Amino acid sequence: MMTEEMDGNIIELTDAEAELYDRQIRLWGLESQKRLRAAKILLIGLNGFGAEVAKNIILAGVKSITFLDNRELSQLDLCAQFLAPKNAIGKNRAEASLERAQTLNPMVEVAVDTESVDDKPDKFFENFDVVCASECSLTQLKRINRACRKNGVKFFAGDVWGTFGYTFADLGKHDFVEDVVQSKKIQSSEAGEPALAKVKFETITTTVKKSITFVPFEKILDTCDLPRDGEPYYLLKILLNYREKHGHDPLPSERDTDSLKKEAAVIIDQYKLGDKIDHLICENLYAQISPVCAIVGGVMAQEIIKTVSQKQSPHNNLFLFNPDTMCGKILCLGQK
Repeated sequence: MMTEEMDGNIIELTDAEAELYDRQIRLWGLESQKRLRAAKILLIGLNGFGAEVAKNIILAGVKSITFLDNRELSQLDLCAQFLAPKNAIGKNRAEASLERAQTLNPMVEVAVDTESVDDKPDKFFENFDVVCASECSLTQLKRINRACRKNGVKFFAGDVWGTFGYTFADLGKHDFVEDVVQSKKIQSSEAGEPALAKVKFETITTTVKKSITFVPFEKILDTCDLPRDGEPYYLLKILLNYREKHGHDPLPSERDTDSLKKEAAVIIDQYKLGDKIDHLICENLYAQISPVCAIVGGVMAQEIIKTVSQKQSPHNNLFLFNPDTMCGKILCLGQK
């Protein structure tokens, strides 16, 4: 049994946990692993993206994760949702995902809540250390984010549409430590002869305490201060506006309609974009694609792990996966 004193209390890690998480303890330290073991996570939305986030968080060894989802598993989900079996179509997605999720790591408590997020009062989110929201409307994201900020809960949001995806973080005032690696020049001599001295470099790792202040989700929704390759930001606004207006994401059956193009036209006109994002409005924004869920969901899970463990600098504050280049970029938006 491994013990360590934190904040005046003795926290214990069982022998079984120490063995299971041995590689992680070596990677980011015992204290960080204990923070993970104590963390309670709420995951809203068990689509393909949510399944990827859940998998990585559960394997990391948090205390508990709660799946909040009132939707039924559909044929469309099976493109990327690997936690729910194919014969569970028509059943609640969270319930259908429970068995496989629990099998990933029996030491993590996996719970299911089949209510709608709209039925949850703001006080509900106090029960968690981290809230990760997907498939939520703009109205829902703003409301959940405000509730989290009020109660000091770390807030994440993210989604995948076809080959496009994003993650967002609002961690309030977040403290963490970062390892800074530096090379120091040293001289050594052979057989005590200064004339034969050789220059060598020694690697020194120093742990530095840092702090970052984040902004709420609504602060990033209206900005023109973007880098040259920031066009995917406008695609995010188009898709979130579409969901807010229609109550769902663009469906494969809507490929031949102009509904998505109409939403795009509003943003293009508002920001005077001309034809700058025409190449992003394509057929690959319908349903979720498994490899993109793996990439963006992996990024989201890693950010949650970094946040809970307080190890290494988190993304501040928006990560966008470009469907044109298949590369990700971090943007810091909404800061004064």
